[in-house]
Parts: sequence; structure tokens; C-alpha cells
Amino acid sequence: MLRLRDFLTRRGDPLQLEALTGELGLDRQLPDSEVASPGLALAGYTGRFAPHRLHVLGETEITYLRSLSPEERRRRLEQFFSFDLPVVFITKGQEVPQELLDLAQERSVPVLRSRLKTAEFYRRIKPIVEDAFAPRTTVHGSLADVYGVGLLFVGRSGIGKSECVLDLVERGHRLVADDVVQITRRGHDVLIGKGHELAAHHMEIRGIGLIDIPALFGVRAVRQQKRIEVVVQLEDWDTAKDTDRTGLGRQEVVILDVAVPKVVVPLNPGKNITVISEVVAMMHLLRYSGVDVAAAFNERLIKRMKEQRGLREYLQSDYE
Repeated sequence: MLRLRDFLTRRGDPLQLEALTGELGLDRQLPDSEVASPGLALAGYTGRFAPHRLHVLGETEITYLRSLSPEERRRRLEQFFSFDLPVVFITKGQEVPQELLDLAQERSVPVLRSRLKTAEFYRRIKPIVEDAFAPRTTVHGSLADVYGVGLLFVGRSGIGKSECVLDLVERGHRLVADDVVQITRRGHDVLIGKGHELAAHHMEIRGIGLIDIPALFGVRAVRQQKRIEVVVQLEDWDTAKDTDRTGLGRQEVVILDVAVPKVVVPLNPGKNITVISEVVAMMHLLRYSGVDVAAAFNERLIKRMKEQRGLREYLQSDYE
């Protein structure tokens, strides 16, 4: 849920806003993530007007309104405010026509003014609203940054996800989240994972309890968020079925309608899952750069088999 008050109280004041209509509508939940300029609506054409968007009036719109006569300006603004508008933003710290403020008060539409230029305002506000309205979910697992690849470890409780990530951190990799991973979809195919703010890069290790990763390994051992690129599913050796032994059979798991490569790793005593995780990350980097080891090996094998078959056929037909 995103409210207008969240813009005003955001850390660092990135939008540099002031409320020209006071407390009016600041706790209203915004209905849409689209930010748009209602230029044509102010000019009188409302056939394709989407009132539920966040409306931004830049220098062009305000200059146009000021060019109209007072009667015409009020008529255009009355038509504009006849729709159910969630908010109106004014950029560049411009003076706002009094008719606009009066009608906004009458129709309970909050008006906020920013000191930013219009293009910079768009650049800053779009990531904020897109993140607030992005599809999201929560999974039980651990997320680590291994050689720049986001590995999401999943599996039954107690199988060793946290211990594996702890070993990776000890080897110089970075923890993103443990136990609870909050996943957000950016765009159509990017999944961003991060931990719960209350966890703050703590890990629960059975037999030890909670440990503070930044305090033990330093701030370079953690990061706030990471793109999820491979899901590593840890399974018991006895229950793992149809484990891929060549790398030709690719598995995927769908999270928030995004297909993510999945690697199933069966566990048995003494298996070095940390090194295997590093290899999973490096293999993903190889495939990303266009090198597919399994496919290349399979092609060489098929080529050799064809050559051997051709040699046998030649020898069988040689009667000299």
C-alpha cells in the first residue's frame, strides 16, 4: 500500500515535496503506479483520459493554464477536476493558479509541489511507485550472492540451507537474506530478493542460535538485495529422484510468473555443498556468456560416434 504521506516522509526527501492543500488526502491509498501528464485533458480532450493515474503538471501545463482567460481557465480546470483524481503534482516549484487550489479543495484532491524539474521528478518517482505496486511474495529459504550470481537455496527445514550460506560467507561471498526471503518482480522477468528489515542480516544456526553476520565477518559480507538467478534445491539423498547427471536436462521453477533455472542437489554425508554452489554460480556465468559445457560435450560425443560408425561401415564393405 502506498500513500501520499509516504512520499513526504521518505528518507532523504528525494522528491522535495510540500503539500499545498495541507493534510487533505495524505493518507489516501494510491490506486495506480502510472505517472502521467494530463496535457490533453487540460486542453479539453478527455476521450482517452485515465483519471486514476498520478498526474504531474509541469511548466508546459502551468504556462498553458496561465495563458487562458480566468473564465476559460476555470472551465478547463472544472472539467479536469470533475474526474476522481488521486493527486496532482506541480513541478519546478511553480506558482499554482488559485482556481486550481480552490477546485482541488472542493473536490478533496491533494496538490503537492516539488522543487525538482519535471524530467528529474519523473526519474525519481517512477522507481518508488513501481516498487510499491510490484508483485511480491515470500519464500522460506536463503539467498546469497556468489560470484555476482544470486543463488536462492530452498529445501526442507533443517536440511542445511543456512549452514551452506554461512560457509559461503566464510569463503568471501555475501549473504542477502536467511530464512525469510522477500521477492519482488521488477518489469517482466527480473526477481529481486531481500531479507526482512527486522532480521537485519542475522542467521539462525541450529545448536548456536542467532548470529550477526556483519559483526562477525564485516559489512562486505552482506548486501541489501540481489537478483535471483538460480534456485538451488537441496534434497535428501534418499528422496532425490531423477537427478540430472549430464546438465542437458534443464529444470525451472516459476516464481511470480517468472521462470528461473533450478538445480537439484542431493545431499549425503561429507558432500561439499559449498564448492558445488560455487560451481553452480560459475556454470551460470558460463551459460550467460554463451558457453554451454554439457551441450558442447554432447555434440563432440555425437560427432565421434558418427565418425566411428562411418569407419565401421567402410571396413565392412572393404573386400580387398
